[in-house]
Parts: sequence; structure tokens; C-alpha cells
Amino acid sequence: MIESQEAPFIYRLKRTSYLHTRRIAWLLIAGSFVCAVACILLSLRLFPTYSHTFTLYLKWQDALLATLVFTALLALGSCVLVLRFLYALQAGYSRWMLQLQGNTFTGRDLSPKNLSSIYWLVSTVFGCFLAALVGLVPLILIGWTLRLPHPLLVVLGTSLASILSLAGLIVTAIALAFVLIGFAGSISFCRKMGAPQTYNLTQQASISINGFVLSILYPDQQESLFDLNLLEPADARHLLHLLHERWFAAQSDWNPTLGQEIEEALCQAERAALTV
Repeated sequence: MIESQEAPFIYRLKRTSYLHTRRIAWLLIAGSFVCAVACILLSLRLFPTYSHTFTLYLKWQDALLATLVFTALLALGSCVLVLRFLYALQAGYSRWMLQLQGNTFTGRDLSPKNLSSIYWLVSTVFGCFLAALVGLVPLILIGWTLRLPHPLLVVLGTSLASILSLAGLIVTAIALAFVLIGFAGSISFCRKMGAPQTYNLTQQASISINGFVLSILYPDQQESLFDLNLLEPADARHLLHLLHERWFAAQSDWNPTLGQEIEEALCQAERAALTV
């Protein structure tokens, strides 16, 4: 914790939390990069193994090639997102994670759960892509029905696959729309992840502390969570004392139960300090 006459109270990410989260992040980057390289090599190996002439149906090799390329792009995209979080993590360790000046609170959400959120987003986009491929399965079947031994089977099988392909194209269009939405949302997600969030601790802010996690909610804004376990124990206690002082001075404006929540968090912090 740092205090000066001009600067606010500053709380940095503790070293053990920084090293632990950074280690996990680099392992995820390494795994994602290996996955991307493997998919690229497999796609390069698959590409020359079949003809690329235009057909009215979809070749299963094209579907497999598209899956490999898309997986590689997603893996590389996840690397970019994790690197963005690592940048925010470094800022929280070298500069500050939380700031408090008067009733102005600024914080970065540097919880390791951000890494889970990254791969949840990636897996959701990949799931939508697979749904789009499932919608194209009837188009792949047309290529097989044309090779059936009996002409009647060719006509019946191709007709049925063509009818199913119309419904499949609708599923594919919807799934691809969600894929595009996921890509667009990832840009905003990347920009906001670990970015400083500033709040005026007034009656407009809904503040609570649960499980040593400080949550702040403003009207028409997403709730922000700040894990106080990521701070040095002394810094966490100091921040809680300051919040308690400001709550006591403005009880009419702040959450009336916040004082009790802060006291419970302080007791928890004191018990944790005694067990160390």
C-alpha cells in the first residue's frame, strides 16, 4: 500500500497471486499455440489429398479442413485474449490493482476466473461453428447418395438429402450469425478485461462484500467484482478499514448492511492472519 499527499491509496496485486495466475496463463498460451500449430500442419497435410473442383455438394474433406482452420484461428485468438489479460495482470502488480481516493474507487478485476471466461467464450464460439457444420451435413450426404448403386436409390436419397439441406442451411445461417456475434463480442471483452473501472461510492452504487469479494453495481452497468484475496493481507485490511470509515460517514447514502459486511470481512481477515 502506498500513500502520498497527492496520490490516492494504492493497492497492488500480491506477488504470490501474480506468479500463480501468470504461470497458469502462460501454460494456457502454450497449450493453445501448440493446438493452433497442430491444426495448421494437419490442414496443410489434408489440403493436397483431394480434388478442389467445384461441386454442388460439400465434400467432407472441405468440412474437416474448415474445422481445422477455424480451430487454429480460435486457438490463436485465445492466445491474444490471454496475453491481454497478462498485460492487465502486470499493470496490477507493478502499478496498482485498486485505488481509493475519497469516495472515488478504481479497480481492475484480475481474478484468475477471467481465464475461465476466455475459454468459455472460445468454447461457445466453437460450439456454434460445430452447429453450423451439422446444418451442412445433408449437403455432404448428397455426395454419397450420388454414388449409390441403384438409380432409384440415387434419386430418392439425393432428393431427401436436398430437402434436408434446406432446413440445414437455416440452422447454419443462425449458427454462423452467433459466431459473428461471438467474434464481435470478443473485441469488447478483450478491451474491458482487466481494464480500470472507476466508481463514485454514492447512493447510486450498490456495494456489498461477500466471501472477501467486493462487488459494485451501478444502474445500467454490469456488476464488477474485485477479489480482495489477491491483495496482501495487510492491504486488504487497510482497504476494508477505509471503506468502513467512509461508510460510517455516509450511512444514509450507502448500503445500510455494508458496515456489517465489512466487519465480517475484517474478522475473516484477522482470523486468516492469525493462522499464518
